[in-house]
Amino acid sequence: MTSLSNAAVARLRQLLEGEAAESRYEIIEVIGEGGMSTVYLAHDRELERDVALKVLRTAAPNSHERERIQREARIIALLEHPGIVPVHDVGLLPDGSLFYVMKRVKGERFDEYVGGVRSRTELLRALLQVCDAVSFAHAAGVIHRDLKPQNVMVGAFGEVLVLDWGVAKWRKEAAVATPAVEPRLDSDEIDSTAAGTPGYMAPEQFQGAADERSDVFGLGGILYFSLTTEHPSPSASLQWPTQRSVPSALRAIVERARHGDPARRYQTVQAFAADVLNYLDALPVTAHRENILERGKRLAARHRTAILLVLGYLAMRIALLIFIRR
Repeated sequence: MTSLSNAAVARLRQLLEGEAAESRYEIIEVIGEGGMSTVYLAHDRELERDVALKVLRTAAPNSHERERIQREARIIALLEHPGIVPVHDVGLLPDGSLFYVMKRVKGERFDEYVGGVRSRTELLRALLQVCDAVSFAHAAGVIHRDLKPQNVMVGAFGEVLVLDWGVAKWRKEAAVATPAVEPRLDSDEIDSTAAGTPGYMAPEQFQGAADERSDVFGLGGILYFSLTTEHPSPSASLQWPTQRSVPSALRAIVERARHGDPARRYQTVQAFAADVLNYLDALPVTAHRENILERGKRLAARHRTAILLVLGYLAMRIALLIFIRR
């Protein structure tokens, strides 16, 4: 992360605390940076709460740069979901820079969360919460286009939030959850550009194309990272670390989600999430054709309690028979 100079922070503090900003926000410190914007921890004097304030770093932003951050704020405002950070306010600084204010999120980024002592089940449950938020966005016609561990936050109470909707795309053909008044969210110039992070970008994104299946590709990358603690290579083929044992069913889920041909991926986030949930519930996974041994292990895991009870009963009966014969 590139740190801002003290002079830059002081300049922003002066702008935000001046009369034009009505002295509402007190800048505390920098908490994050992106390609063209900076996120600050700020205190909202009016409501007496800490917030996250995002503002363009460009000293003299052009209309296109202002449009991008305004568009991001509108997209987030459209998506009212527990797994998506809400927008509280939006405004202009005296120098013409646009800023917007979000809920302050406390917790760990998903890449840090994976690096901790977590069970595979915990990680998969967290991923399912990511899927729920992304699926909601798709229902509203919004495609994230930059899903990766760094854009997911896990809170102190297990809440999972999807962050950074700066390159999201709005699909006008959404069938459900479309607002009555069409928001001014995007332009052809914004939608036609390649957007995302190599390793998590679907192949079609490099040509400026994207749909819901592109986000499925990104989710497959997050699953790969959850299983290996390594970021996937930008190349089409996946390298599975030999030092970590990853079940064949989970490998198959990742590989279907990240298939180079969108038609051969999971067609929806719900389908991807269903297979992850099937794995957790020891049910067959649609992406994997299991052999007899794998099926036996899966059934044993699913019916573990009943099997243990039967084995315990048999052990008791055998012990009783031995005792009687003596």
